[in-house]
Amino acid sequence: MQKTGFDSAKYFKMQSEKIKERIKEFGGKLYLEFGGKLFDDFHASRVLPGFAYDSKVKLLCEMKDQAEIIIVINATDIEKNKVRGDLGITYDLEVMRLIDAFSSLGLYVGSVIIAQYSGQRAADAFRKKLDSLGIKSYIHYPIEGYPMDVNFVVSDEGFGRNDYIETTKPLVVVTAPGPGSGKMATCLSQLFHENKRGVKAGYAKFETFPIWNLPLTHPVNLAYEAATADLDDVNMIDHYHLAAYGEMTVNYNRDIEVFPVLNRIFETILGESPYKSPTDMGVNMVGNCISDDEVVCEAAKQEIIRRFYEAACEYRQGKCDENPMLKVELLMERAGVGIEDRPVVGAANAKAEETEMPATAIELKNGKIIVGKTSSLLGSSAAMLLNALKEVAGIEDSVDIIDPLVLKPVEDLKKNHLGHNNARLHLDEVLLALAISAPKNPDAAKALNCLEELRGCECHSTVILSQVDTQTFKKLGLNLTCEPKYRNKKLYHA
Repeated sequence: MQKTGFDSAKYFKMQSEKIKERIKEFGGKLYLEFGGKLFDDFHASRVLPGFAYDSKVKLLCEMKDQAEIIIVINATDIEKNKVRGDLGITYDLEVMRLIDAFSSLGLYVGSVIIAQYSGQRAADAFRKKLDSLGIKSYIHYPIEGYPMDVNFVVSDEGFGRNDYIETTKPLVVVTAPGPGSGKMATCLSQLFHENKRGVKAGYAKFETFPIWNLPLTHPVNLAYEAATADLDDVNMIDHYHLAAYGEMTVNYNRDIEVFPVLNRIFETILGESPYKSPTDMGVNMVGNCISDDEVVCEAAKQEIIRRFYEAACEYRQGKCDENPMLKVELLMERAGVGIEDRPVVGAANAKAEETEMPATAIELKNGKIIVGKTSSLLGSSAAMLLNALKEVAGIEDSVDIIDPLVLKPVEDLKKNHLGHNNARLHLDEVLLALAISAPKNPDAAKALNCLEELRGCECHSTVILSQVDTQTFKKLGLNLTCEPKYRNKKLYHA
């Protein structure tokens, strides 16, 4: 049984109250920069067991009458076809996906802002597409000397050159398809334009991590550093907050470094700054809702190990240099954990050594570890999944839950018609075969109905898996890690 360490109901109540309170403080209009993911915040749900991955969206749905959403995308990211790594789609397509997702929940998306626009043709084409779909869009331009040259930035030639975004709600949520899109600059530009129009408005940040009222070396904050190792984010003591209030709080380097400039921008736009520290800008109540610190600490340590394997695999695949991997390795040391503290790692590696073939292990919610080995018909991940489903469903290991009459045609199709080197079934193919067998095989149906019980379980593969298997693991909600090595020495790995 997985333990809970976070009180979602308390968080929902405290967070909505905090946002409403901040809206009132600024006279009824707030630009709220949302950091991290609004949808599918699985990092938070992993390090804070009990945190609902869709908490932020539910929060907005509760406030939908007061809120509207604007989405910011960097024109350079459009031009370069920048891809969101977890979904494998470009940022411009992610904007469309976000609009659909928000709209399906009854949340109002007011407009899309194309930031850092300097005549990029791809950005022009994207804007035409938005216009044809009836979606409002606005242009924001590069500002020379931003953010340091405050006098120029806060002028008619700086923020004043940007389009003024028309908004109608008291809460304007500013989000983006990924980091570096220009959310903060968009908020500050709007403050400038609102002030010129005599409209009282304010700015705040909604960043879940790092958690400002947890210690600097708390595993949850270390896990955030591990998650952003490729961005060079570093957690730091907010010395501005310490000087102003005598209270030790945590923020990250970029916000602390830019705060003096932000303060001057606030003073120039509003006459005085509403904030004395970067921590003041936040509205994050997560730290107040941890119900069991021991559970949360253990979950965060496991996340750091997962992030190490992720960074090591990306380095092995040539997706990044070795620095993120080395950084997470240091974070593991600071957290006092190593790869041996992830039980599925040892189990999978032991089976691989025994069989001299790839193996995959899963730790069920009751703590039992199930291992799958590679065979002529099944890859180790597919074998592991079937073994795990049998265990959870209470089916004898010797029982075949997939009809051989289903498997043989698939094997023949892959080998003799689709040109595969071997006929081993991928994870998704096994699931389809199981689903086809279910109507006539009660055991198959029973096993299929237990799929949801595997969500959140830990898995480890002794080799880097195919993209097909990796994506299926994600869809099933399994926390997968892989050894940073390939099954063979080929140069091309599909």
